[in-house]
Amino acid sequence: MQPAAIRPDPLVSAVIPTRGRPALLLCAIRSALRQTWRPLEVVVVLDGPDVETAACLATITDPRLRIVALPEPAGGCAARNAGVEAARGEWIAFLDDDDEWFPEKIERQMEAVREATVWFPVITCRVVAQSPRSSRVLPQRTYDGAQPVADYLFCRRSLADPGGLMQTSTLLAQRDLLLALPFRNGLPGHQDWDWIIRVSAYEGVGVTMLRKPLAVWRVEDHRPSTSRKPDWQFSLAWIREMRPCISGRAFASFVAIQCVWRARKSHASPRARLAILRAFLLEGSPSLFASLHFALFSLVPAPLRRAARDWFWLRCDSAGQPSGLTLVHSRPAAPRPLRKSSF
Repeated sequence: MQPAAIRPDPLVSAVIPTRGRPALLLCAIRSALRQTWRPLEVVVVLDGPDVETAACLATITDPRLRIVALPEPAGGCAARNAGVEAARGEWIAFLDDDDEWFPEKIERQMEAVREATVWFPVITCRVVAQSPRSSRVLPQRTYDGAQPVADYLFCRRSLADPGGLMQTSTLLAQRDLLLALPFRNGLPGHQDWDWIIRVSAYEGVGVTMLRKPLAVWRVEDHRPSTSRKPDWQFSLAWIREMRPCISGRAFASFVAIQCVWRARKSHASPRARLAILRAFLLEGSPSLFASLHFALFSLVPAPLRRAARDWFWLRCDSAGQPSGLTLVHSRPAAPRPLRKSSF
C-alpha cells in the first residue's frame, strides 16, 4: 500500500484553543502568521465567552485569522476538535495559546510529510523548553522508532533522563485523521499523550520526529496548568484505561513518576500510596530504573529533585544540541486497521 498523493502546496490550518490569556495568545498568533509556509490559516477557538480575549483578537486584521467561539467552556480537547471541524486546511498543526513557533516550523514539517512512506504521517519535533530559570532543548532523546510511543514517553533510561516528549504544540497531522480519531472530549489532563498513543496504534499511521527544535514551550512559570495538578486518582485511572494498548514497562514507569509525585504533592494518605504501589507492582512490569524512580519520587522532596536536575542540566555538553533538520523516525505500519472510532 502506497501513501496517498500530497498536493504541492496544501493549506495548513493552525488551531489554537484559548481562554483567559490574551497577551500570550497574541504572541502565539503572531508566531503562526510569521510562518514561511504561506498556504496557512490560523483558527483560534475561544473556549467559552471571553470578552478581553475577543477584544484583543479584534486588533488583528490579517485575513488569514479566523475565530470560532464556543458558547460555553468545553475544555482543551473539545476546543481543538471544534477547530479541526472548522478548519479548511488539509493539514492541522496545533499550537497552545502560551507557546510559540519558530518561523520555519510548518515548512520543515511539510518537508517531512513529503518524505513519509505511510498513509497518515504524524509529524512532531523538539522544543525549546523555556522557564523563568532556564531554557533548554527537549526531549534529550529523539523518537527513533525502536520502541512503541508509550515506551518512549514513559520509560526512562537513567535517573537523570527526563523521559520522552511529544508536546501538543509540535503536532502536525492530516485533518482526515483528526476527524476519524479526535481528541477525547472531557479529558482534564494527559491530552497530548492520550491522542498520540491512541493514534499511533493504528495501521497506516507513522510518527516522525524532527531533531531541530521548532517550537517554544513555556513551562514552570506558575500559570494554571491541568498537566501539573496533583490529581493522582485521575492519572492512575487514565493509565489503567490505556493499559490494553501500552506495555507493562510503560505502565509501571508512568505510575512510578506521574502518580507518585501527584500523590506526594497532594499529601495522599498511606492507604492511597499503598494502592499506587500495588498498581506499580501487580499491574505493570517494573524495570530497575522504574523502581528507582518510584523510590526517588516517593522519598526526595520536589525542590531537592529540581535542584539536582538543574545542576545536571547546567553541566550537560551543549555541543550535542541539534543544528539542522534530521528525520529520526518513520514508523512502519501497525497491525491495527484505521476506522472512524477511538478507544
